Amino acid sequence: MTTTQRYNVAVVGATGAVGAKMLETLDKKNFPINELYLLSSKRSAGKELEFQGKTYTVQETTPESFEGIDIALFSAGGSVSKKFAPEAVKRGAVVVDNTSAYRMDPEVPLVVPEVNEADIKTHNGIIANPNCSTIQMVAALKPIQDQFGMSRVIVSTYQAVSGAGNEALDELRTQSKAFLEGENLEAELLPVSGEKHHYPIAFNALPQIDVFQENGYTFEEMKMINETKKIMHDDKVHVAATCVRLPFFTSHAESVYVEVNKEGVTADQFKSAISNAEGIVLEDDPENQVYPTPLSSAGKCDVFVGRIRKDLDNEKGFHLWVVSDNLLKGAAWNSVQIAESLIKNNWLQK
Repeated sequence: MTTTQRYNVAVVGATGAVGAKMLETLDKKNFPINELYLLSSKRSAGKELEFQGKTYTVQETTPESFEGIDIALFSAGGSVSKKFAPEAVKRGAVVVDNTSAYRMDPEVPLVVPEVNEADIKTHNGIIANPNCSTIQMVAALKPIQDQFGMSRVIVSTYQAVSGAGNEALDELRTQSKAFLEGENLEAELLPVSGEKHHYPIAFNALPQIDVFQENGYTFEEMKMINETKKIMHDDKVHVAATCVRLPFFTSHAESVYVEVNKEGVTADQFKSAISNAEGIVLEDDPENQVYPTPLSSAGKCDVFVGRIRKDLDNEKGFHLWVVSDNLLKGAAWNSVQIAESLIKNNWLQK
C-alpha cells in the first residue's frame, strides 16, 4: 500500500507459526512501519528474529509494551488476547486479534475485508480476525449471497496440521518417519493437547478439531457456524459444519454445499459470480483436471475455488471446493488486510 505516514506496529506471538507469517506478510506487502516491536511469552522472550535485514530481539509482553503503538497484531492465544488487548487499547493502539477471544463479542467487528470491510469502522479498539476455515468459506460465498441470496450452507473441512501450531507439525513429521520405518506412533497433541485421548495424525484422519460441545459439535465447527452468520449479517442462513484434520502441512480445503434463494441459477452463472469476486481465483476445468489443491494454494494469499456443480436433486443447490493457505488468508494476510484498511479509510481512531 502507498502512504507517506508510517506506524508503530507490535506483533504479539511473533515466534509462533502465524506470527512468522505476519512478519513475512508485513514485509511482502511493504506495510508502512515506523517502529516494529516483536512480543511473546516470557518463555520465548530473548529470541532474535530477522525483519527487512534488521535483527530484532523478542520482548516479553507486558501492558507497557504497547506504549506508543498504533497497531497491534495479536496471535498468541485467547488468554493472552483477553489479558493484553484491553491494555493495548487503553494505551491508544488498535488491536487486530487472531484468536477466538473476541470473535462473538457483539461490540467487536469480525471482519473479512472482501466480505464486510465497512464493519471495521465500528470498532472500539479491537477488531477480530475470524477462524481460518471460516475466512476462506465466506470469501467464496460472498458473491453468491450478493447475487443469488443464500439459505443453507453445509461444509466439510479437510484442515492442515499447521492450524494446530508448530508442535503439531513436528509431531506429524516424527510420526510419518516412524510409520514408514515400521515403528510405533506416539501421539501427544492431536486432536486437542488438553484432552484425555490423543491419536496419530500421520496417514490418518481425525474428525475432531477443538473440544466437543454439549450439542455434539466441536468448538471449531461452532466457530464456523456462528462466525459465518455474524460476518455475512444473516442470522437466518442455516449452517452446518464437520471439521476434519488431515496429515498435510499447509492450506485448508473445504467441500461446501450451498442453497441459493434465486430460481433458475445455472452452474455457469454461479462460476461467473465466483470468478469476478475480489480475492478469489477460479480454477475449474474438469476436462483438464484443473482444480485447487492444498499444495498448489500454499504460499498464496488468494482463495481458490473449483469443482463447481449443480446438485442433482435440489434445483437451488450447488457444490464447490474451496482451498486457501490457512496461515496466510486464514490468518496473517487477513489480519494485515484489516490493518491496511484501518489506514486506507482513516479508521484508526476509535
